[in-house]
Amino acid sequence: MPSERLQKVLARAGLGSRRSCEELIEKGHVTVNGQIAFLGIKADPSTDRIEVNGKLIEGSEGLKYIAVNKPRNVISAISPQDNRKTVRDLVGLPGRLYPVGRLDVDSEGLILLTNDGELTNRLTHPKYGHEKEYRVLIARRPDADQLTTWQRGVVLSDGYRTQPAKVEVTGYHGKGAWLKIIMREGRKRQIRETGSQLGLPVVRILRVRIGTLKLGSLKPGQWRQLSSDEIAELKNLSKHILENHQKKHR
Repeated sequence: MPSERLQKVLARAGLGSRRSCEELIEKGHVTVNGQIAFLGIKADPSTDRIEVNGKLIEGSEGLKYIAVNKPRNVISAISPQDNRKTVRDLVGLPGRLYPVGRLDVDSEGLILLTNDGELTNRLTHPKYGHEKEYRVLIARRPDADQLTTWQRGVVLSDGYRTQPAKVEVTGYHGKGAWLKIIMREGRKRQIRETGSQLGLPVVRILRVRIGTLKLGSLKPGQWRQLSSDEIAELKNLSKHILENHQKKHR
């Protein structure tokens, strides 16, 4: 449902005529996502938390924040292009939820699903540069030059040069090695292509952190709702990064 003027949403929820609903708004009795509403504001009860005198109105879903451990062969898109399972299929909650960022179909790990459009933008827009942390299994043990090159940045096949990243060996697995990689960008298949160019074929990718949000003990295919502290930490981090970005461009 698209956003509509708030008094229309309130009237449809049975709170009186549009005029009486306007009076509720004018007197400060209505909040949208925790903020006191004003005349002229638009809202969507399927994504916004709309309260009158502290009570959620009928049909208002409110904001949702879900952490999912995406298994391999599950796609990040909400609407599948074929018969494959999507991350949305894993979460047994009604309403609209959208993934914050993507993982390749053969990659695993943390995905955030939410209907909070503002937070989604702040977590995915390149200018904010949120950290994303991965555990990556490569088929060969890297030497110092390969690690240094990965850390400094690599020119991909499309001519794009990757930003500097934190890359370190955390353990060995047969002839291969586990890496911890922390990046502030996330181009499609970037880790796999970088590894391939350096002669370090990538076997497995597991995302374990987005900003301040950690995968924790979630098993593949499991999901959980974020705590209020986790939501606040993500929003505070986004606000801090935005403020720093604005200072740099003044």
